Amino acid sequence: MISRYDDISINTLIGAGSFIKGDLRLEGFIRLDGDVDGNIETSGRIIIGDRARIRGNIRALSAVVNGIVEGDITAPEGIKLFSSASVRGDIITKKICVEENVFIQGHCIVLEDDNDFNEAKNIQADKKAIRHKMFGEDRGMY
Repeated sequence: MISRYDDISINTLIGAGSFIKGDLRLEGFIRLDGDVDGNIETSGRIIIGDRARIRGNIRALSAVVNGIVEGDITAPEGIKLFSSASVRGDIITKKICVEENVFIQGHCIVLEDDNDFNEAKNIQADKKAIRHKMFGEDRGMY
């Protein structure tokens, strides 16, 4: 049986005051208001609340960021960064919306074409792997 989740209602909620150490692989739409020290991957959308702190890479269909992310964000359908957002890592998407006062330290790659997007995503992953092997960088950090 194939598991199907809608992309309207939140399937997973990590509340304020929560702390998770380790990688998360989730299905569907998730909201994070707590702290996560690990990579996050979901097949759906992700919302990072204004008090959330993520130390790890994020892979999602789309992302809304209000809090702090120390890692790369890959979201092909789009990324929205609100004014309280801080991203220390690379951003790879097809669409982006950035409000005033957002802090970004890293590369921002925005390509609408599917082939260009996938090629850029693969090149960026290769560069990260080489830097990690040479310099021992953790989770794409600088």
